[in-house]
Amino acid sequence: MSDPAHPLSGTGVSAGGEVHANLTAPGLVAHALRRGEGRLSADGAFIAVTGQHTGRSVQDKFVADDPSVTQEIWWGRINQKMAPEKFAGLAARIRGFLGAKPELFTQDLYAGADPAHRIRVRLVSTHAWHTLFARNMFIRPAEAELAGFEPDYVILHAPEFEADPAKDGCRSGTCIALSFEKRLILIAGTSYAGEIKKSIFTVMNWLLPAKGVLPMHCSANVGAKGDVALFFGLSGTGKTTLSSDPERRLIGDDEHGWGEHGVFNFEGGCYAKVIRLSREAEPQIWDASHRFGTVLENVVADRHGRLDLDDASLTENTRACYPIEFIPNIVPEGRAGRPRNVVMLTADAFGVLPPIARLSPAQAMYHFLSGYTARVAGTEKGLGREPQATFSTCFGAPFLPRNPEVYGRLLEQLLRRDGAECWLVNTGWTGGAYGTGRRMSIAHTRALLRAALDGALLDVPYERDPFFGLMIPTAVPGVPSEVLNPRNSWADKAAYDAQARHLVSLFEKNFETFAAAVGEEVRAAAIRAAA
Repeated sequence: MSDPAHPLSGTGVSAGGEVHANLTAPGLVAHALRRGEGRLSADGAFIAVTGQHTGRSVQDKFVADDPSVTQEIWWGRINQKMAPEKFAGLAARIRGFLGAKPELFTQDLYAGADPAHRIRVRLVSTHAWHTLFARNMFIRPAEAELAGFEPDYVILHAPEFEADPAKDGCRSGTCIALSFEKRLILIAGTSYAGEIKKSIFTVMNWLLPAKGVLPMHCSANVGAKGDVALFFGLSGTGKTTLSSDPERRLIGDDEHGWGEHGVFNFEGGCYAKVIRLSREAEPQIWDASHRFGTVLENVVADRHGRLDLDDASLTENTRACYPIEFIPNIVPEGRAGRPRNVVMLTADAFGVLPPIARLSPAQAMYHFLSGYTARVAGTEKGLGREPQATFSTCFGAPFLPRNPEVYGRLLEQLLRRDGAECWLVNTGWTGGAYGTGRRMSIAHTRALLRAALDGALLDVPYERDPFFGLMIPTAVPGVPSEVLNPRNSWADKAAYDAQARHLVSLFEKNFETFAAAVGEEVRAAAIRAAA
């Protein structure tokens, strides 16, 4: 335990009531139940309901416009400016709010498994279950390390506090505000626990590039020979499924750094989406979601606590948060060597990208900055009949405080330095767009991925795709040759050509933002993609 006399050191909060510092999971669950914050499932997991906010409040995220950092921040829709005096006023009012509470919960944690790049985080919250969420999500220091623990960053978490747009310079009563100069995060007006997790990811995205370390929104695993693979991909591309491999150990499922010593996990837990989760398809996540110590967010259960993971009545974004050791076959230290393979996943609903392509470092930077996938028409309210292209820079635009080119250049440099191979893998449609074609065979995808990770694709013949400039293998054991080149899988070749040109135009338009900032080689890769 940390010194109970100083559980709020460095936070600026003066407690008027009891402070519960660094409780373990049983203690936090006991307090959460006593306070009526939620209930237990039949298997002992803690079920919490977040009310109005069941996902991140993207429009309510602000960054203090501090003079020392203003020139380096990627200002705009992602990082909205908050005047320093407004931030200071909001911080003072939240500190006063917290200090007036009869009890508070604090937790001291690490972000970053590599000691050379980790930060010390202190959370102060009004809720026991949010504190358990943070304890599950981040890295828990050994008891001896808690003595004298002083935070590098502080999170003041006050979900019941309502911000005042007139006073605070924000948009609504919900506000997630971050000051890099003050090393302080304010979370108000939302009970969605993911704001805690992603605020620290934003901090790591700010700190690490200056140290030559690339922060990444990706999963990572390692093979028996020590070969590390990274998996980038937006929701629905298969990142969790494909990175979970019984023949490879999981380093982490969501946030990592790539530095001089190799790859390291930022976190000590998992925050898995569990809507329509099945024990057959995802047995590890299913088992972790049905045990004591896990936090279930907006998951529906009957009066006996039996979970209904198919029930989306509260939200499609149902979640389970648990320590990573709840998953078998992991790397417990959260670190491994330099990557040998980097995989960028996309689910192309237009049906024109190949199931796998080998990328040059310049092409890798281009596709990394693009961050492409496509939503399927009809699966989301408001989408039309055609697939909708989605571009999320660096596969994590909402969490980038610096200009995207900073991360893109780092990726290119690290690929060249470490000699890692980069692959674009399409888990979407083939033989036609969604509605006409068919979904890529998961068996074919796994065979292609296994061949890439094993090095079997390094010496096979390739052909260049004329639309995107991609290098496509012409023969892979276990995969029909007509599947490898997407044009060959379409009955109507003219229709394929038209669809490919359309997708190229979408890539080209999206990349206009970055074209002037990247090097000549990447611009050439972009030009080939738009030819």
